[in-house]
Amino acid sequence: MIHILVVEDEPSLCQLLLNNLGYEGYSVETAGDGVPALAAHAARRADLIVLDLMLPQLDGFEVLRLLREGKDDVPVLLLTARGEEVDRLKGLSLGADDYLVKPFSVLELIARVKAILRRTRPVDRPPLLRSGPFRFDLPRLEARRDGKPLELTPREFRLLEILITHAGRTHSRKELLQLAWEPDARPSARTVDVHIANLRKKLGEEQGKPWITTVGGEGYRWITPVETEPGPPPVSS
Repeated sequence: MIHILVVEDEPSLCQLLLNNLGYEGYSVETAGDGVPALAAHAARRADLIVLDLMLPQLDGFEVLRLLREGKDDVPVLLLTARGEEVDRLKGLSLGADDYLVKPFSVLELIARVKAILRRTRPVDRPPLLRSGPFRFDLPRLEARRDGKPLELTPREFRLLEILITHAGRTHSRKELLQLAWEPDARPSARTVDVHIANLRKKLGEEQGKPWITTVGGEGYRWITPVETEPGPPPVSS
């Protein structure tokens, strides 16, 4: 299993990354500062480090410098509230693989993590999933029904991805809010209902029943079995 180390001192953001990366199937460890981060990486080498620059004691620049001076080529995705070009260039010159400025979309972070991992190691999970008449290409954010592409927004695809990768499990509205929205977005439970309703319309029905079921009025579940499908991804139209 791919192991990711998240180094971030803001508890809410750290929890958001822990939840979302965990739902992507990664093993996730967290650290709130540079020294414990280096110790955690030494104890169990990460396949990728998500590293905040603004840490309370040993900052991200210094952590990155120590890693590279020690000939450690672990991929590093930098997170920072700084948007100045000089900071971005400094991070890249020290050996960072990518750079993301706060506030950022969790969807973009996941996409960048996957892109870095595709460049640096073989993909563990087949890129194609099939469920009933649907085929899902997660890396490409593509969904098809009977070979025809579905026009989904990034948020709709994220909700769909959460449901299909945990088929049979009920996800509460609160859980979906935590996994599919940024912490500063402050959406309501009604927002989830609206997005699910739109997603259901685009997916269509099977014998008058939606593919995404409502469970006890509390959450949503994808009930159709999901299987991995090896082979080349579908050609985009």
